Parts: sequence; structure tokens; C-alpha cells
Amino acid sequence: MTRQARTKANAANISGSLSFRSPQLMRFTVATYNIHKGFSPTRRMVIHELKDRLHGLSADILFLQEVQGVHRRHARRYRDWPGKSQHEFIADTVWHEVAYGRNAVYHQGHHGNAVLSRFPIVAQSNQDISAHAFESRGMLHCVLQLKRGLPPLHCINIHLGLFERGRRWQVHALCERIREVVPMHAPLIIAGDLNDWRRKADRTIQKELGVVEVFQEARGRPARTFPAVMPVFRLDRIYSRALSVVATDVHYAYPLARLSDHAALAATFELERAARASPR
Repeated sequence: MTRQARTKANAANISGSLSFRSPQLMRFTVATYNIHKGFSPTRRMVIHELKDRLHGLSADILFLQEVQGVHRRHARRYRDWPGKSQHEFIADTVWHEVAYGRNAVYHQGHHGNAVLSRFPIVAQSNQDISAHAFESRGMLHCVLQLKRGLPPLHCINIHLGLFERGRRWQVHALCERIREVVPMHAPLIIAGDLNDWRRKADRTIQKELGVVEVFQEARGRPARTFPAVMPVFRLDRIYSRALSVVATDVHYAYPLARLSDHAALAATFELERAARASPR
């Protein structure tokens, strides 16, 4: 190879390292659901029915809130209580990658948020965003590699508090983390239970982070998700950045509406390639 040819080859390699290129679109579906620790609103243990229904959503990436990691008393009380953590039990052979963020810890066990994925999870971190001692909340940040040649996808699973003052601080923590560790042009999904019935957190998140709420983008307003049997409040959300929203769906149908006090949300996205990387 001549010196000129080697110079051109090196320049091409450097250019390739600065941006991700793919000739094809990548399409994938995410879903978010507050599973209420595997119990119905009437306190019936429904983790097995939940597992079947969540498998039926055919989501590539699943954001779960109120996931029971361990509960020794329930394990003794219920004969068919799963012998493993709820996120591992639900994942089974459908989602080979799981991440769990322990938020609330107590004498009998712990619960938190989980991300289940068909794609490799290459990094994960859980941040405590509890606003006070009586309400443990967390923010689980996972980085997924969807496909070779595509940029990593940042997924943040969040469960905000019941009180508006605490939610303001939690939204500030969310925005700070994204500004610090997620590149501006990187594909990003934020999903979970925001408990934001007045939509104050919603406006702040969209303004500060440049994200779109996918149901608002597709249908004009966020979806009603609570209470699941007769939804009135728009508590659960999916936000995205640097992704194309292809489709959205709300899963109200019986018996899913009877398995938790929340409805499940799903959205399908397309990702072609990342913009050229820019300095942070």
C-alpha cells in the first residue's frame, strides 16, 4: 500500500470513530409498567398473571417500577411465590439482560425499579432520589447496545414521589444526571411512574432536556393510566430524544387492568444512526 493510500485509510478510520453509521433503520419497542410488587389493588398475588401479560406485550425493553427483589414473609405465606427476584422471574427466557435498582430496604426484603432487555446492557447505575425518609425512590440508568454500528441507547427508569415538593427536587436530580452523563445527541428514553397528575414535572422535563413525551407527540396529550380500571390521571410517561416515534399503545384491557392500579404503556421507536459526536 502506498503512503497516500495509507493516509486515506487512516483518515477513514478516524472519521468512522467519530460517528456511528448504519444503512438500515433499527426498530424496537419499549414498555413501562408499575407492577405494584406483584399484587392487585385488592391485594391478590398476581405475579404469575403479570408475567404472562408482560410477555404478551412483546417489548424489547421493559421498564418496571415497584419490583419486589426479596420479601421473606411473602415467600413463606404464598405457596407459589417465585423462588427468585420478580424481575428475574418475569424476564425468564424472553429478556436475557436484567438490571435492578434497590430503592426501599426493610426487614423482610427490598423493592425498586428494573430494566429488562433483549439487548446487551453495557452499563448500569442506580441513584437514590428519595426526598424524605418515608418514601424511598430511585433512578435506574442503563446503557444498552442495540446493534453494532448504532450509538448506545440511554434508558432511565424513574419512580417519582407522591408529593409535589419532593418531585421538584427529584426532577432536578434527573436533569442534572442527564446533563452530566448523557451526550446531547445520544438516543435517550426516560420512562416510569412520575405521579405527576398536574403535569408540572412534565413541563420541566421537556423544557430542560429537550425530550418529547411520546403520547403527547403522537396523540396530543399524555395517556391516562391511573386508576387502571377507569383511568383519570396521567401518571405514567415515556419520553424520548434523538429517536423517531413510530407507534404508541396503552394496555387497559382486562385482565391487565385488574393486575395493578396502573395501566401499561408501550411505544415503538426507530433509530437510524447517531449524529456526529460533539464535544461535551
